[in-house]
Amino acid sequence: MRIAVTGSIATDHLMVFPGRFADQLLPDQLAHLSLSFLVDRLDVRRGGVAANIAFGLGVLGLNPTLVGTVGSDFAEDEIWLKEHGVDTTGVRVSARRQTARFVCVTDEDANQIAAFYAGAMAEAAEIDLGDLTTAGTGPDLVLVSPNDPAAMLRHTLDCRALGIPFAADPSQQLARLDGAQARELLAGSTWLFTNEYEAALLQERTGCDRNEILATTGTWVTTLGEQGVRIDRAGQPPLTVPGVPDTEVVDPTGVGDAFRAGFLAAVGRRLPLETAARLGCALASVALGTVGSQTYETDWATLLGIVHRAYEPEAIRGHRCQRCPGGTRRPARRPTRPLDPALSRVAPRG
Repeated sequence: MRIAVTGSIATDHLMVFPGRFADQLLPDQLAHLSLSFLVDRLDVRRGGVAANIAFGLGVLGLNPTLVGTVGSDFAEDEIWLKEHGVDTTGVRVSARRQTARFVCVTDEDANQIAAFYAGAMAEAAEIDLGDLTTAGTGPDLVLVSPNDPAAMLRHTLDCRALGIPFAADPSQQLARLDGAQARELLAGSTWLFTNEYEAALLQERTGCDRNEILATTGTWVTTLGEQGVRIDRAGQPPLTVPGVPDTEVVDPTGVGDAFRAGFLAAVGRRLPLETAARLGCALASVALGTVGSQTYETDWATLLGIVHRAYEPEAIRGHRCQRCPGGTRRPARRPTRPLDPALSRVAPRG
């Protein structure tokens, strides 16, 4: 499956506060809030939701197409992404603005306070997804992740016009969308991604309850933090998959992006829905153990090992090999090597 990932491409400035934000907040003074946190660590990392997800897909051998806008300062990051299997032909370079910036402070409870400067992302609505479909090489699925709101809506419209299945991932941009825009973004989507808070906000913003939202999308995937993920489909009972237990938390930045990458990588290989959720949780656990959103190293063999330890040997099913324990075929170890063709013959997603 060819996957195009649209959305933000940014540089992350990640800081760590050796305390708790909650201890610094005075409930009766919130209307006059003015705080400065003395941090003891700063890491400057590659980031942006679309770039993070594309990185994860590339590491797992899917060669995704990254679609977004950047500044002239993107050259080094572009080399990095290409080295990790990402096709950057869909990236547009702005002549006027720098690449977006994400500035985040994390406390010892993994709570975060962040700010985001759009920069070149403000020009993303100028990208025409039709440019990706020349010579029959267009994507089989487009992920519409957080971006300039006008770009998110345009990409959604482009997908409908071109007949390309798409996944809606409004995420942080729900705060910028009104009800009509949020409903437009969801309508006809094959997949919908939110976290638990965003799921509630989406219902408030659209004025639709859960069943009404499910009537407009195929499958709704809601991440639940350390509790794992819940998957809802119209007319079917929810599927809940727990998170990977005993995961060391080093940096939560980009963990949701890693989940999406693992999940969509499994979807791209036609793995069953529950397996996709478990692989998403496994990649999220790997990302939690590193600082930065594009610094982890893994491969399919590593993820399969995490899934087997966290769940059960039968979690990866549908392909058999007499040479492997439990009859499960082991995938290639090199991060950018394509998966064994046998994986394309496993049960289709639910």
